Amino acid sequence: MEEIEHIQLRPLRPGDEEAAVRWGADEEFCRAADWTVGLAPNKIREHWAKLIATSAPDFVRLGIELSGALIGHVDLAYLTPVSGEFGIGIERPRWRQGVGLAAGKLLLKHAFEVLKLEEVTALVHAPNLPSHALMLRLGFVEEGECDPEEYQGETVPVTRYLIRTK
Repeated sequence: MEEIEHIQLRPLRPGDEEAAVRWGADEEFCRAADWTVGLAPNKIREHWAKLIATSAPDFVRLGIELSGALIGHVDLAYLTPVSGEFGIGIERPRWRQGVGLAAGKLLLKHAFEVLKLEEVTALVHAPNLPSHALMLRLGFVEEGECDPEEYQGETVPVTRYLIRTK
C-alpha cells in the first residue's frame, strides 16, 4: 500500500473521464457516493468532460492523485466569498486507508488558505457512517439536521456539519 502522505490534489484534466467511468461501474461506490447506478460509460464521460472543460464560479472539483493515479475527487460546491460545501468521492479499493482524511485535510487547507473561506459545511446522509466519522476526524462539528433526502433507495435524515477557519 502506497503511503497516504503522497496524496495530492490537482485540477481535473483530459483523460480523467476514464477513472470516473471505472468508478461508475462499481455499484457499491455509486450507492455510497449517491451516483446513479448503471449509468452508461458514454454518459459518465460526457458529464466529466464538461467538468474538465468548464469552470463554474460556485464549484471546484479537484482530483485526488496517488502515485500518478487518479483515485478520487474532492469538491467545494455552492461557493460564496466566505463559504462552500465539502464533497468527496474515493474509489472503493482505497476506502478505509486514510485517503479521505488526507484528501479532506488538503481540501480544507485549500478552502481556508487559498480561497480564504471562513467556513465549510458538509451534508451527510444518516446511514453513511464512514462519512460521519470522517467529518468528525477532520474537525467538523455537527450543526443539526437538514430536510431528509433519498439515499440508497430510502428517505433518510441528513446531518449538517460545519468547520470554521481558526
